[in-house]
Amino acid sequence: MSRSVLLQLARDSIEEVFQAQRTIDKKQLLEEYPLLNETIPISINLYMEKELKGTYTTQSSESSLLENIIIGAKKAAFEDKSSEILTTSEYLSSEVELILKTPDGEMSESDPAIIS
Repeated sequence: MSRSVLLQLARDSIEEVFQAQRTIDKKQLLEEYPLLNETIPISINLYMEKELKGTYTTQSSESSLLENIIIGAKKAAFEDKSSEILTTSEYLSSEVELILKTPDGEMSESDPAIIS
């Protein structure tokens, strides 16, 4: 099963930090998926064995969905004060949950761990 564009973007954002290089082509993503330019607040949660390892919720709805996901995934993985910084092996064993806070209500999707 392939992962959604939004969950792939969250995973790619975390992987950029591990690789210490920018790999996300924002311009191309915005051309292919114009919805990414909308201002939609989000929450991102990282779970390892059903235990919350990191979380981030946007504080304002001024940024685009693209920016919110990129920043949110990195902050959930590496800046959440309630847990330690995510290691590579923890990341590979983590489930990623993305919650979009739309005017019609919250929509949630999850991506299982890469390595179980």
